[in-house]
Amino acid sequence: MLTQTTTTVLGPSDLDAALAVLGREPVANAFVASRVQVAGLDPWRLGGEMWGWYENGILTSLCYAGANLVLICATPRAVRAFADRARRAGRRCSSIVGPAEPTAQLWRLLEPGWGPAREIRAHQPLMATDRMPAGIAPDPYVRRIRKDEMETIMPACVAMFTEEVGVSPLAGDGGLLYQARVAELVGSGRSFARLDEYGKVMFKAEVGAATPEACQIQGVWVAPEYRGRGLAGPGMAAVLRYALADVAPVVSLYVNDFNTAARRTYLRAGFREVGAFMSVLF
Repeated sequence: MLTQTTTTVLGPSDLDAALAVLGREPVANAFVASRVQVAGLDPWRLGGEMWGWYENGILTSLCYAGANLVLICATPRAVRAFADRARRAGRRCSSIVGPAEPTAQLWRLLEPGWGPAREIRAHQPLMATDRMPAGIAPDPYVRRIRKDEMETIMPACVAMFTEEVGVSPLAGDGGLLYQARVAELVGSGRSFARLDEYGKVMFKAEVGAATPEACQIQGVWVAPEYRGRGLAGPGMAAVLRYALADVAPVVSLYVNDFNTAARRTYLRAGFREVGAFMSVLF
């Protein structure tokens, strides 16, 4: 039997146990859960390893180690064990993202070897809703992006990512992975936008992660020339309407605490804070 001090790389036979852990916090874990439900625990299909921490032979905590390092239901002892494994493996991720308190603990342990970080976002409110807002009408011009509109949506996605993260998603591999991810969201009907009369994106957002229990909106962006015109609130209400009707009964997102305009918009759209994330960017 595995002991309290055991961490291991999980495999396909551990899928049910891993899904049980992910299901304990369906909103916070939506990103990783959506990947595991599609890809299982095979590292090649998952895009990274899933590390498990056992308490008295029972799987209780997880850590996804791929392009991002993400803690799931991690206790303080699990965080220390995952930090030891991460130090031994060396940094391969572009960011650490997860619930604020355990992620802060993880970063304190990893910073001496992995630091300095390019940027630390210590408090990112996690917000969620299960209903449409009462005081804001959905923008009727926000719609799903079609598969033949990749050339329309891609520049807006690149602009959003660069503005949000501080580096271009086209760096490194020329944007092949990022373009594939955008195409995946478009192809699954989870990319939404409002276009102007010239066919340029005014507002956009995607449902980036989806499980039967919860989904997560990401990539919310208004073109600079259209900011300040009140597009974001009705646009978010429109995406929320699609998400609640077609994807999951709870819709979430997380936002930088310094982005006060976005936080006001999400509150108007009916979202409420249910937790906090932290991101460490390299």
